[in-house]
Amino acid sequence: MKRAMMMGPVAMLALAGCVTDREKVELEPPTAAGDTIRFTAGRCFGACPAYTLTVTPDGSGLLEPERFTSVPGPTRFTVSAAQYRQLRTGLAPWKPATGTAKRIAQGENCTRFATDMPSYTIEWTRGDGKGGGRGAKPTRLDFQSGCMDSRYAKLRTTIGGIPKTLGIEPMLKPKPAS
Repeated sequence: MKRAMMMGPVAMLALAGCVTDREKVELEPPTAAGDTIRFTAGRCFGACPAYTLTVTPDGSGLLEPERFTSVPGPTRFTVSAAQYRQLRTGLAPWKPATGTAKRIAQGENCTRFATDMPSYTIEWTRGDGKGGGRGAKPTRLDFQSGCMDSRYAKLRTTIGGIPKTLGIEPMLKPKPAS
């Protein structure tokens, strides 16, 4: 029974559409209205998973691992409309004005700071995922998660919950060393 339970995540990953690093993997432009959300988890001074994921309003997803993940290369996944809405709604309070960028970082708008935490970049784009039209810039939030100011506690919680919201936690847990 225990072995069967352990095989579930392995089978899910095999079916997720993993491809080799040599292939350039991109998602199709979405047909549904809404933002394509690109989320990048940066490195930390430890074994934090570092990756980029992209989710379209159509429910297509792509995980591009960098370090400390359980997938060897770009991996496609799908999300339900409810998962996409939960992601979009959870991030909405921190989304800058369309076409602008905002940084939450030490020395800028953060007073309590831990230096060993990862940084995160979230980009919202319309249409083709490259800005939504000629010359359009994506909307971008850069967040240094070491910012421990209480006003950003909900943002830290929202970001920490993204893998669970999208159902990709098994892809981010490194395989144990053998």
